Amino acid sequence: MIELLSETRCTACNVCVKACPANVFEAVPGGVPVIARQGDCQTCFLCEIYCPVDALYVAVDPEHVTGITESAVVEAGLFGSYARALGWKKGREGGADSDPTHRLRQASLTAMPTGPRSTAP
Repeated sequence: MIELLSETRCTACNVCVKACPANVFEAVPGGVPVIARQGDCQTCFLCEIYCPVDALYVAVDPEHVTGITESAVVEAGLFGSYARALGWKKGREGGADSDPTHRLRQASLTAMPTGPRSTAP
């Protein structure tokens, strides 16, 4: 469930408002959006993934508010952690370079003396 929107990190771009399929956020003219309907959060992480400045934290528990503080999220390095784990944050840890299936495919291609088999007649 969405837990935190950092007012100090947020640039008021409203990407989270647009990305959220459950309409959890409310845009504020001239200000940062607010979490208006926290209980409606589907824990889909789209807001956190699309946030360009890592200003959102979504907890994995879809049923209960954890009450985590911004300082605890910062200390644990949780802002943007889900997006990084998916490889969405360019130049940051995570992504295909650490995907074991990608590594297995590369290893199998390297081990083949003639490269991948051709399906051409």
